Amino acid sequence: MGRADERRARHRGTRRAPKPRRSGIRRLFTWKKMLGTFFGLCLLVMGAFVVLYLTVSVPDANAQAKMQSNVYKYSDGTVLARTGEVNREIVGLEEIPQPVQRTFVAAENKSFYQDAGVDIKGTARGVLNTLSGKGKQGGSTITQQYVKNYYLTQDQTVSRKLKELVISLKVDRKLSKNEILAGYINTSYYGRTAYGIQAAAQAYYGVDAAKLNVAQGAYLAALLQAPSQYDWAEATPLGKKLVTARWNYVLDNMVEQHWLDASVRAGLKFPVPHEPKVAPGMEGQTGYLVKAADEELVRQGVDKEQIDAGGWTITLNIDRKKQRELVKSVDEQLEDKIDRKKNKTDATVQAGATSVDPKTGKVLALYGGVGATEHWLSNATRQDYQPASTFKPVVLASALENGARTQDGKKIDIGTVYDGTSKRPVKGSDTPFAPENEDDHSYGPVDVQKAMSDSINSVFAQMVVDVGPAKVKQTALDLGMTDVADSFPERPAISLGTMDASTWDMAGVYATLDNHGRKVTPTILESAEHKNKLVDLPDPIGKQVIDRETADTVTHVLQGVVANGSGSAARTDAYEAAGKTGTSENNKSAWFVAYTPQLTTAVALFGEAPKGGTQVSLTGTANSGRANGGGFPARIWADYTLAALNGGSDATFDLDYRKPVREKPTPTPTPTRSTPTPSATTPSPSRSTRTPEPPTDTPSAPPTPSESPSESATQSPPVTTPVTPPDETFEPFEPFGPPGTSRGGQGRTP
Repeated sequence: MGRADERRARHRGTRRAPKPRRSGIRRLFTWKKMLGTFFGLCLLVMGAFVVLYLTVSVPDANAQAKMQSNVYKYSDGTVLARTGEVNREIVGLEEIPQPVQRTFVAAENKSFYQDAGVDIKGTARGVLNTLSGKGKQGGSTITQQYVKNYYLTQDQTVSRKLKELVISLKVDRKLSKNEILAGYINTSYYGRTAYGIQAAAQAYYGVDAAKLNVAQGAYLAALLQAPSQYDWAEATPLGKKLVTARWNYVLDNMVEQHWLDASVRAGLKFPVPHEPKVAPGMEGQTGYLVKAADEELVRQGVDKEQIDAGGWTITLNIDRKKQRELVKSVDEQLEDKIDRKKNKTDATVQAGATSVDPKTGKVLALYGGVGATEHWLSNATRQDYQPASTFKPVVLASALENGARTQDGKKIDIGTVYDGTSKRPVKGSDTPFAPENEDDHSYGPVDVQKAMSDSINSVFAQMVVDVGPAKVKQTALDLGMTDVADSFPERPAISLGTMDASTWDMAGVYATLDNHGRKVTPTILESAEHKNKLVDLPDPIGKQVIDRETADTVTHVLQGVVANGSGSAARTDAYEAAGKTGTSENNKSAWFVAYTPQLTTAVALFGEAPKGGTQVSLTGTANSGRANGGGFPARIWADYTLAALNGGSDATFDLDYRKPVREKPTPTPTPTRSTPTPSATTPSPSRSTRTPEPPTDTPSAPPTPSESPSESATQSPPVTTPVTPPDETFEPFEPFGPPGTSRGGQGRTP
C-alpha cells in the first residue's frame, strides 16, 4: 500500500459520524421559526390596531339622549305606570369638593393622573372573559368607563371593548384629566334612577354635590361598582357588608395616595344614606308593583341600568280586580281598626301580602305597605322577619317525605302521638332545646293533627330532631325557601320558623303544597319586551319536589287548622281552605298563610320602629294583646279570599293523602296545664286579657284522654293514670264535617 492509500485510510478512520436526521415535528418547530412566528403575529396585531385606530373615530355623545319611558301594564293590558325620565344635572368639577373628586379616583383608578387612558391588561382580560361567557369584569380605567358611558353602550361585546380602547386613547390625548373626571362623575349611574353626582347627592343624602363630605363621596364612589346591590336602603346583609368594605377600601387608598390624613380617616363613620324618595306616579301600591317587576327582571339577567334606560314594555301578572280587593281588605280589616297617630304600637305595624295562582305561579295581587311614598321597602318581598309557626307544615312535609321515624322507631304520620308538654327537652339531639309552648300550656300526649291545629312547639321541635334538621332544611329549600344571610342553621330551633322569609317566599312554599308537590315559583312578570326583543322568562311551574301524597297529607292536616284550630277566623262554607298561623318570638311578626284549590295567599304583620327600622313587638296593636296570626292576618286573608273568589267557590281539594292506622296506646298520664311563667323578655298576657273575637295560636284546652289514642317514645312522663283506648281504626279527619253535612253555618253541602 502506498503513502497516498495510507493517508486516505487514516482520513476515513477519523471522519465524524453523520448527524441523525431530525423528525418532522422538530424540523417544523425550531426556535427560529417560533420566534419568527411570534414577531409576525405581533406585527399583524400592531398593524390591525393601527388600522383600527385610523378607522375608528370619536362618535357623538349618546348622553342617554335617546332614553325612553318604560310602560308597565296590568294583566288585562291597562297601563299601571310609566317611568324612565332621565334624572341628571351636570355640574362642573369646580363645584365638587376636591376630596370628593379624589374618592372616585381612589375607588376606580389610582393611576388615573399618570396613565394614558387605557389599561391594556384589563381590557384584554375583559375581552377574553366576554369570549368565554364569564360576563362583565372590572379593570377599565376611568377614561374607559367615561367613554363607555358617554359615547358607547353598556353592551358586553368584543367589538364594543375594542372601540372603547381606541376611543379612550384618543379622548385621553384630546381632553384634560379634569375634563375626563368631570365627565365620568356626571355620566355614571348611581342607582335610584340617578345619573351623575348631583342627582346622586340629592337621592342619597338630600344635598347638592357641593355639600358632600369625603365620607359621603366615598360611599357614592363605592356605589358605582354595584348600584342596586349596594343601595343601603335595599341591600341584603351581604350587600351592606360588601359596600362597607369597599367604602373602607376607598378611604384607605386615599390615605395611601396622601390625599387624606390618616387621623382624619380614623375618625370617619359610615354615612348611612337617606331612604329613597319615590318618583311621581309611584304612590300607593304602584311603586311596590313596579319595583317587584324590576327586581324579577334583574333576576332574569337584565341589568338595572338597562331597565332604567327605558324603552321597555312590561306586562305584569297582577289581576287589577284582585289587587284592588287585597288593598281594600287590608284597609278594612287592619287600617280602619288601628290609630297610627295616637297609638305608638299601631304606628309600628307594617302589613305585607302576596297572592299566587297555585296552578300557574302568577302573582295576582301584592300588598307592599301603606304606600311606596311613605314606606319604600316592600313588606311583600322583604326577607328580614321570621315566618314563625307557618314553617311547621314544612317540618311535617319533610317527616312524611323522608319516611322519618320517632325515637322508638315508629313511622311518623297524622296519627303519631307526641308529648306536648311545654319546655320538654328534645331527645336524640346534640343541641339541647326545650321550647316553651305559648302561655306555657302543656298538653300531654297529642297526635300530629292536634299538634298542628294548636301549633304546639314542643311537638314540632321533637319532630325536627326525628327527621334531622339537615333534611328539614333541604325540604324547605326544595319547596322554595332561601337561606337568607345564613339565617337557616341546622338546629332543632328551626321548628319555630327562626329563619328569615318573605310573604313572597311563603306564598310559593304553600302554593307548591297546593299544587300537589310540584314546585311553584311566584312570578310577577307576564312579559318584558325591549325594542321588539322579548326576554325569555322561565316556566314558574317546575318539577315534582315532594310526592303528591306528602303534599296532600299536609294539606289535609292544614284543613284542620282552619276548621278547628288557630286559623278558624278564615273558616266559611263559601270555600275549602287549608292554612297555618304563625307568631314569632317576642311577637315581632304575625302570619297567616293559607290556600284554597284556586288561590294561595300569605299575609303578615311586622313590627318596625318608625325611625331606624328596628324590629319591635306587635303586642298591644289596636289596644289588644298579642297580634297573633289568627287575628288581623287571618281576617285580612279571609276577607280578601272571599272577594277574590267572587263570593266563594265550589272547587274542592283533590287529595290523595296518607290514612294511617293507629295502635292501641299503653296507659298514659292525665294531661295537665303548667303554671305560666312570665318571661322578662317575652310578655305573655293571660288569655282573659285578650280580645275574645280573634282566634289565636294558643289551643283552647288540653285534650281529654280519649283524644290521646296512642303513646310515642317521644314522651317521657311516668305512667300514673290509665286511659281508655280508642278504636284501632283511624277515622280520617273531615275538616268540614262528615259527608252530607254543611261546611259552615250556611248549609252548603260539598
